[in-house]
Amino acid sequence: MERVIQRLYDIRKVIKREFYIMENQELEKQINATVLQMAQEPNNLENYHKLSRLYMEQQNYDKVISVLESVLAINPQDVQALVGMGTMWYYEKDFRKSLSYYNRALDINPKNYLIYYNIGNVFAEWKNFPKALFYYNRAIDLNSKNPEIYNAIALLYQDNEEYIESKAYYEKALSLDPNNITALVDMGNVCFKLFDYETALDLYKRVYDLNIDNKVVAMCIGNTYTLMKDKENAYSYYEKAIAIEGDNYRVFVCYAISLSEFGEYDKAFEYYDKAIELEPKTVNAHQLKANLLANIGKVDEAVETYKSILHFAPNDASTYLLLGNGHYLQGDIEKAIAAYRAAINIEPSNDEHKLVYNLVMDEYIDKKRKGEAV
Repeated sequence: MERVIQRLYDIRKVIKREFYIMENQELEKQINATVLQMAQEPNNLENYHKLSRLYMEQQNYDKVISVLESVLAINPQDVQALVGMGTMWYYEKDFRKSLSYYNRALDINPKNYLIYYNIGNVFAEWKNFPKALFYYNRAIDLNSKNPEIYNAIALLYQDNEEYIESKAYYEKALSLDPNNITALVDMGNVCFKLFDYETALDLYKRVYDLNIDNKVVAMCIGNTYTLMKDKENAYSYYEKAIAIEGDNYRVFVCYAISLSEFGEYDKAFEYYDKAIELEPKTVNAHQLKANLLANIGKVDEAVETYKSILHFAPNDASTYLLLGNGHYLQGDIEKAIAAYRAAINIEPSNDEHKLVYNLVMDEYIDKKRKGEAV
């Protein structure tokens, strides 16, 4: 059965590739036709906007910016071009430049909800919760039926770890658009955080039913079944996620965590190794593998694994913290303290590192005073 499923995915992959080639060829034809129209009507700005949209579909952002700059050279007050430029610089993560274009557009058209929404996005990127919320609410004042604004506010609360408020806004978005993929997935994540696994599972499955090629959602379903202690379904969805086109690093890691939860340690190590093979310089899978070694009593192997991470990630504070824990379990408090101190030197503002260091240091001092071996 798994071979049949994989074959179906392989066929779908070929179809997607052929469709992409055909679609791109059609885009090129439309671009060439639009460029010709622009040559014939050099002052018709609609042709410029059409060309920018076509380049956007190609994800050719440099050309989008070039075309929009041409529009603004002809008409500096073209709101559509100003918003487009703001969006391009937002994609480029130059948020100050993005905001400058949005503000220029807002001065010209203060009743355009999309401008307020986009400015809210900029402040959300800057982690300025009050200003982001202000601009999103102003967008709602002008367009209360757009689910994406409610999604944005929900995500704002979610990032602020205010999950109850976040859930309420996702529910509002879904009341406007019951099949809104963003709201379904993100509300599922919020319910997951609230330990409401039944609701999270229902939301993830609704997304999966709409798009069975969604690798992340298949993985999320597997994670949810794991926490619900449903081994068979958890494994089934991890296998489905692996079969879907795309990077399997996160899936392998989640599958390994699930296998370890169900006590299948050898298989868990196998999947951690698969993840490491894909991304040998990514710390996460190495650390989790070492943690599992420590949890099943193989502390010496865990310590060696933490040390091996530091060969390619010498400034990773979390690895030093875990190494300190490993030395502590070995009974070598002095080495543990040295590792904790290294973690603090790398991240001096991290309170967790300081707390662990202080607790172990107090224990070390107490034992020294009592003359006990340390």
